[in-house]
Amino acid sequence: MLELQRTIKNEVSHSGIGLHTGTRCTMTFKPAAPNTGIRFIRTDLGGRPEIPALCDYVVDVSRGTTLGIGEAKVHTVEHVLAAVVGLGIDNIAIELDGIEPPIGDGSSIAYVEVLLHAGIEQQDVPKDYLIIDETVIFHDEERQIDIVALPLDRYRITVLVDYQNPALGSQHSGLFDLENEFVKEFAPARTFCFLSEVEQLSKAGLIKGGDLDNAVVIVDKQLNEQEITELSEKLGISGNIVLGENGILNNKQLRFKNEPARHKLLDLLGDLALIGVPLKAQILAARPGHKANVEFAKQIRKLYQQKKLVKKFQHVKKEGVVFDINAIKKILPHRYPFLLVDKITHLEMDKKVVGIKSVTVNEPFFEGHFPGSPIMPGVLIIEAMGQTGGVLLLNSVQNPEEKLVMFMQINNAKFRKPVLPGDQLVMELEMVNNRGKVVIMSGKAMVNDVVVCEAEFMAAVVDRAKQAQ
Repeated sequence: MLELQRTIKNEVSHSGIGLHTGTRCTMTFKPAAPNTGIRFIRTDLGGRPEIPALCDYVVDVSRGTTLGIGEAKVHTVEHVLAAVVGLGIDNIAIELDGIEPPIGDGSSIAYVEVLLHAGIEQQDVPKDYLIIDETVIFHDEERQIDIVALPLDRYRITVLVDYQNPALGSQHSGLFDLENEFVKEFAPARTFCFLSEVEQLSKAGLIKGGDLDNAVVIVDKQLNEQEITELSEKLGISGNIVLGENGILNNKQLRFKNEPARHKLLDLLGDLALIGVPLKAQILAARPGHKANVEFAKQIRKLYQQKKLVKKFQHVKKEGVVFDINAIKKILPHRYPFLLVDKITHLEMDKKVVGIKSVTVNEPFFEGHFPGSPIMPGVLIIEAMGQTGGVLLLNSVQNPEEKLVMFMQINNAKFRKPVLPGDQLVMELEMVNNRGKVVIMSGKAMVNDVVVCEAEFMAAVVDRAKQAQ
């Protein structure tokens, strides 16, 4: 069934204090046109700068996810984003007159209630799903974090938290039906921290708006009366603080037995909204946090951008082929007799490309190189590698059909074996350094898994129109 994009029906506002900055902010949610996506707008700054809710614009992940462009920033966006995507909203403008959204009770429920009050309506444009069709893995050995995306025809998330702390223990939670489970089962899950972290967070200025009404504090250490008094003063809390017989400061009751795990799932849902499109996948996450969530989101977003590019140039899907010769001719300006790559079989944006050149006896250069003993000129092997690398570079910029790759320098070129008619040249190019306009790649060409040539390339990406003038 065709699923359509969604926005809100009416403008609606919400005010409060930010958790980390302690500043007051009013947010105004407004309907947005199809394909707009989610955008934050700082109305208190000159020019009303807009920040798209994309992982490309994440500038900080210390205890929350912060987006920024230049001087304009928005702190702690994950709970807002979770509410938006949890309700299936694709397009929305979020105006703020401050730097951080209101924390509310530490969950997403306040945003959910406001958005439901505004009403949700379908738009006349289909949703642009990213369908995960192969396993994507993120692993952080040092922090023991694993996040995996598996192929699935719907969106599911399962989270395991294990802080190796007896005060919390191991917990897990799973969201299997976004439409029916999110509002009641996950939106109310509140943020939490350990008592041992509170002093450090306070010193770092990360909980200026924090109190016992917007966070669950898990007791993982004992305090004497003087330390409890000092804690009250740091948090600006009047009245008594008790360590809690249930393991939670002031004996606060959990909304769910596994509320911390559910909140981690909520955070992950919000951070994955920064991919920029709704997913169809099974997400499995062990010990996720904002840094890992955003790194994983960047990995998935790059996959999405690559799929868009492939779809743009390769209209007919072929097994084992990323770009066939027709697609390559749309990307590269080269033509017979100087187009020296027949197909691209592997592409990782900004990382690696593999191209194939089938060398036949009909190649025009064999007539003169050499009569009676045909050998592919080394300079043309280098050229074929360069063209393959050009596909990698041109697919890392916008509007690649308007660009040219101009090679500035070729270093450490070595020719190991001759290339003869009937050989299939397999060329692998990897990105070494990308400084924007100047890039460095390393490459090798192989025949039957034996290296026949290797070299390093320095190139510049320039406008094709300027070179034609």
